[in-house]
Amino acid sequence: MNMTNNSVLSKPFLKSLFFTQNKWHQHGVLLHTLRVTYYALKHGDFKFIGACLLHDVGKPFTAFVKDNEDIEFNEYSFTDHEERSYQIIKDWAFVSDYTKTIVRYHYLIRDIKNSRSKDIQRHDKKKKIWDELSHEIKADLLDFLRYDDLGKGKSKR
Repeated sequence: MNMTNNSVLSKPFLKSLFFTQNKWHQHGVLLHTLRVTYYALKHGDFKFIGACLLHDVGKPFTAFVKDNEDIEFNEYSFTDHEERSYQIIKDWAFVSDYTKTIVRYHYLIRDIKNSRSKDIQRHDKKKKIWDELSHEIKADLLDFLRYDDLGKGKSKR
């Protein structure tokens, strides 16, 4: 897991929260979060509202420059941001277990796909988690991914 732990006043934290994420996101984390929430509300998927608002709460803490592409385009990478988000909310009594599950695994589908050719150990670990989830959660993660994608806006490149 990426062990980046940006402070709330660090440049990567503030920049990723308000302005820049990466080539897949048109907006910073805050606006992206609001857009994801908007699309879930628009489609009447109220069960996702908590997850929409919390799914990337850990992302600014994990923002780091990974490679030359990040440097060239003044962007960030966010490895394991979903686990950081989950770690922040896991003990919050007012957040349902369902929401915690969606937050924790909201990137799992993409992670499995992306790691297949790059990191077989990571792929196998993530695939094992997927295989142990209920059919209902798998279906909900697919739906949530659609709202997350809509919330990204158009790619900057």
